Amino acid sequence: MEDPPALAPPEPEATPAPPQRLLRLRCAVQHYEWGQRGAASLVARLADQNPDPARPYAELWMGTHPSGPSTLLGDGALLRDWLARNPDALGPAVTAHWGGDLPFLFKVLSVAKALSIQAHPDKKLAEVLHALRPSTYKDDNHKPEMAIAITEFRALCGFAAIEELKDVLRTVPEIEGLVGHEDTGKLMNMREYDGVSEVKSSLQSAFAKLMTASKDMVSEAVAKLINRLNTDSKIRTLTDKEQLVLSLERQYQDDVGVLAALFFNYVKLSPGEALYIGANEPHAYLSGECIEIMATSDNVVRAGLTPKYRDVQTLCSMLTYKQAFPEILRGVPVQPHVRRYTPPFNEFEVDCCLVPPGELVVISRVPGPSIFLVMTGEGKIQLDSMSNGEKAKEGDVIFVPAYTEVKISACGPESVHLYRAGVNSRFFS
Repeated sequence: MEDPPALAPPEPEATPAPPQRLLRLRCAVQHYEWGQRGAASLVARLADQNPDPARPYAELWMGTHPSGPSTLLGDGALLRDWLARNPDALGPAVTAHWGGDLPFLFKVLSVAKALSIQAHPDKKLAEVLHALRPSTYKDDNHKPEMAIAITEFRALCGFAAIEELKDVLRTVPEIEGLVGHEDTGKLMNMREYDGVSEVKSSLQSAFAKLMTASKDMVSEAVAKLINRLNTDSKIRTLTDKEQLVLSLERQYQDDVGVLAALFFNYVKLSPGEALYIGANEPHAYLSGECIEIMATSDNVVRAGLTPKYRDVQTLCSMLTYKQAFPEILRGVPVQPHVRRYTPPFNEFEVDCCLVPPGELVVISRVPGPSIFLVMTGEGKIQLDSMSNGEKAKEGDVIFVPAYTEVKISACGPESVHLYRAGVNSRFFS
């Protein structure tokens, strides 16, 4: 089968005329219970000048998803409706591949309490779940994603390697009691070089046994484990994973996710580091603040650490059961003051721009749309059709059409820190 022909670069006359003023957005805030509260939340500081100190500010959504759509400052029109009237703003390649909508959803997260153990379905499964339960699975799209740490950021992501899992089964009898002797024995006899399908089958069986154990059995196992760790902490230093278990139990008492956390990789990101998560991979964000970007979807299959609906059977059946520590991205310099994070997904990439006083950063024309977020500082942003730039300050969100050059400079004595979300550059190559 021949490879599909490469996308030809569009003719110059197809280039749209960008707006004469910055297309500023008002963006939706999600007040999920796990969010940081009041002005302690970065989301609140970016979105609200007078946040309610008692209210959680969990996520800022920048995009067109109907669960939290962005609108244009001024006339209040939905960004999605504006794009329908101005399809050139997406560029011909994006329109041809994804229709008249943004293929990515851009977010800021402020996490105070662990999010659910979850996975996002691939496109085929998303279509099935949306058709079966549209009130739970609200769209038919897949949801690969990437998180870039702004503060120290902790997460669970993917299954731990076989030797680490064996160590868990050896040292945590409460888990062996729920998984059962037979499945424990199969995992204990596994070797790194055993066949992938054989390892997957054994791991899937053991994980499903854990996740479907009765509430009473889980409650008893969690209580025993917590009591034992509290006792051990008086005579030895607990491991990071053991300390995590104690922390999760304080947040979600009697929850099977407290035990399931021991099956996953425990990832700690420093500011500027990123991880990406493909379809059907288990993960849970635990604490910290991050930039997040994903395909335009809100499909989440949950199975632990949550009071929300749990679809345990679907989660256990959909996972890949790959055992690998996630790749950590640190961004690649694409010009002075700009680093790019490029995951292996067509829908998105992110540029981090830190522009010092007295410097000018020029973001060249790209064949797709962009959304800019000013994180800190104050700067001047000039589009290629504007005679003069406009001021942009912390919390400002700006949509930029395809084929628009953007010039950014700092105003005042401080650097201006921005993020740009756009379609993955490799999609256009």
